[in-house]
Amino acid sequence: MYYVYILQSQKDGGLYIGYTNNLKERFKEHQNGKSLATKGRIPLKLIHYQGFVSQNDALATEKYLKTTRGWERIHRMLENTLSAPKLK
Repeated sequence: MYYVYILQSQKDGGLYIGYTNNLKERFKEHQNGKSLATKGRIPLKLIHYQGFVSQNDALATEKYLKTTRGWERIHRMLENTLSAPKLK
């Protein structure tokens, strides 16, 4: 399986969109500061993921979600999650 996932920084509330074939291991890497893209934004929370059989479908979805329309869709799709009070 291939996964597209969305992380939310508990530090600044920002979102990160990624792709992997091993979601558990990739999330651990993010949490342990092994990803330059999220290193300064930990701790992180996994707020959404989608599974795909096709690698191409997963990559296309990741690419789409990183567009303006994709960000709009994320905010509609996760409206309640993103508006929930942050726990510190």
